[in-house]
Amino acid sequence: MSSSTPSRLRAKVLVSDDDINVRLLTRQCLEAEGMTVVEASNGPETIDVFVRERPDLVFLDVEMPGMSGLEVCKRIRQMPQGESIPIMIVTGSDDRQSIDQGFEAGATQYKTKPVNWSLLGRDVQYMLRASNAFNALKRQEDRLRYLAYYDPLTSLPNRRSFNEQLNRILKRSQRRGSNAALMFIDLDHFKRINDSIGHGRGDRLLVEIAKRLSSELREDDAINYLADDPNGEPVDASTEIARLGGDEFTVVLSDVPNSIHVENVAKRILRSLSEPIALQSHNPVVTPSIGIALYPQDGTNPDSLVRNADTAMYAAKAEGRACYRFYNEDMNAKAVEQLKMEEELRHAMGNQELELRYQPQISSNSGAVVGLEALVRWKHPVRGMVPPNEFIPVAERTGLIIELGEWVLEEVARHCAYWDTLSLPDFRVSVNISSIQFNQRDLASRVSHILAESGLRASRLELELTESAIMTDAPTNIARLRELKALGLALAVDDFGTGYSSLSYLKRFPIDTLKIDQSFITDLDSADGAAIVDAILALSSSLKLQVIAEGIETEEQLGYLLKRECHLLQGYYFSRPIYPEDVPTLLKQDFGPVLKRLASA
Repeated sequence: MSSSTPSRLRAKVLVSDDDINVRLLTRQCLEAEGMTVVEASNGPETIDVFVRERPDLVFLDVEMPGMSGLEVCKRIRQMPQGESIPIMIVTGSDDRQSIDQGFEAGATQYKTKPVNWSLLGRDVQYMLRASNAFNALKRQEDRLRYLAYYDPLTSLPNRRSFNEQLNRILKRSQRRGSNAALMFIDLDHFKRINDSIGHGRGDRLLVEIAKRLSSELREDDAINYLADDPNGEPVDASTEIARLGGDEFTVVLSDVPNSIHVENVAKRILRSLSEPIALQSHNPVVTPSIGIALYPQDGTNPDSLVRNADTAMYAAKAEGRACYRFYNEDMNAKAVEQLKMEEELRHAMGNQELELRYQPQISSNSGAVVGLEALVRWKHPVRGMVPPNEFIPVAERTGLIIELGEWVLEEVARHCAYWDTLSLPDFRVSVNISSIQFNQRDLASRVSHILAESGLRASRLELELTESAIMTDAPTNIARLRELKALGLALAVDDFGTGYSSLSYLKRFPIDTLKIDQSFITDLDSADGAAIVDAILALSSSLKLQVIAEGIETEEQLGYLLKRECHLLQGYYFSRPIYPEDVPTLLKQDFGPVLKRLASA
């Protein structure tokens, strides 16, 4: 920011120090960089000036008489307007304990005296850019939070919201000793209808279905028709509707007196949704198949209730569609199939049916392959290749993910040992760690043992953890991440931008890399998608974190990322996941010419 910047855009810095000479020198340095400076000489005055002036950054001396700078920092962080403000604290103490105390108090950056005045302006500008990037990401966070809980097409609560609603309703039903019902609604032959009328009209059809459900089951109406119990007393009922995705909807009824009332609701849904839907020249009739599970007789927890309602819905389809079915014990075919997959996965892990593939990560500077992501594949002798999205949830649900995760690390170590005999260029291998693995208290010692047994250098390994996994209990997880970091390996946050959690902890996590979720790369042609990617890249740069974009499939996406200096690149544009034996050839490939051409286009 130059001195010619209009005053309304000039950054305002609060300088707090009891030494008037320090305040004078600081003012001169910052005003020379085009900033506005306000001053305070002690702790209470700093708080007052902060509230009155609303600065963009605070320059804070620790050793002040009376209220210390650390106490001032803590108080600022407790204010709503001070949660994310950058704070630079300055002290004569440079021991680790003092530095830790500063960061625990909420400092963004720590400087020791004597201050290098020639670099101060640059450092403050750097912090302000990081803060601006953070605030831009925060604004996107509000939109992402809505998208996290609501379906953008129908505006109904989505799967994540449904899970929380159901859990809340079942806990309340347990406390009250009342009944609840879960309905799974799937539209019959929707894919065929969607293909015939076009996906645009198909989306409008889904919107109309959502409107009919909402109109038919709005809360006040739900209370009325559920209130005609045999004693004539009102029933405290509520209805929650959600769209899980595609043509799948759910309805959760709470405090229902008996199954007859649930049946009445199902009949109303059938009647309403089966009416023709006017879509310009088309008037399709879309019938629903409805599966119903009752609490507590069909399940006492969300998982069992969902499983049984889903099973009942498939039974309704099998019996001719356009009907509803209540769950019963004879409908457990799918549960048996799931159990079979669990058994087969256990067998697969002991019979070499699981394999690793590797997808390259390309340096945007050199065009060389500098890393690989390890991906698990299941080659079933009968089913063929089982998609990860089918067997990974089974592994997580059964706890097999722990054993699977350790197998992946051991297999990566084995492959690296072989590659090292070929005098290949140095590269790093990224391994995904599930939230269940990460929550193991002894994860660091398990990883350390594998490294010691295999001889794999820790610097060759990067662990990828999802944003939601590390944000669930950030203070505890910071310690766990530090244990892993102490081993000498790298840490990456996978699917960054999808966790919808507070980003205030980000600077405290001992991480090396942010991995932009592929959904944002796919959405780069939209203003929102591009803005999110830009904000993540700016934030990564400001916090000195490496950033990698995954899911790159087109030249347009690659060109966009190159122009914004994204460090690492990954996706089908470069290579699909390959066999371990093909890695040596891939490592010799030079993508530099392609990157230079697109960067200059």
